[in-house]
Amino acid sequence: MTTTTELTLFADYFQIHVTDADADGDLSDAWTDQAVADHLAVTREALGIGTAVNVNVSVTVVVLPREPGDDSSDFDHVVEAGLDVTSGRLMVLGCTDYAPDAATFEIPPGWNRVRVSRSNLARAAEADIDSDESPETTERIRIQVWPAPQSPAKIIKRWSESG
Repeated sequence: MTTTTELTLFADYFQIHVTDADADGDLSDAWTDQAVADHLAVTREALGIGTAVNVNVSVTVVVLPREPGDDSSDFDHVVEAGLDVTSGRLMVLGCTDYAPDAATFEIPPGWNRVRVSRSNLARAAEADIDSDESPETTERIRIQVWPAPQSPAKIIKRWSESG
């Protein structure tokens, strides 16, 4: 069964987090220079998703029974990584949000794959702190999750502000 949930999250420090609800979600050592360039910090139980803006972003979370088709041509930046969600509860939140109030999603316990597809990045970056005032300039992030064996992170499509 597929479930889709729409969220608005504050991307404080230019990031949002996807984590096992029972994990500590500590990504402090995961934000390497390469992770910043990839807009993706990875630990076993948490992912940090880099954003183009430091304001509210539109987030769609889609829990899937299997890997979806590739629609990366519809997005500016697409990355994937494995995530070990031993609790069976995935949490999606802004990095300074209060975890007990965060959105949680029931998923199969164990390893899952997370695909993060981001769009409207140039318009959001150009509007900067005003980007969340209009749907035309709001950064959009789709997070797809499905059961899958552990596998390394990969960049499917890369966006950079300079072009």
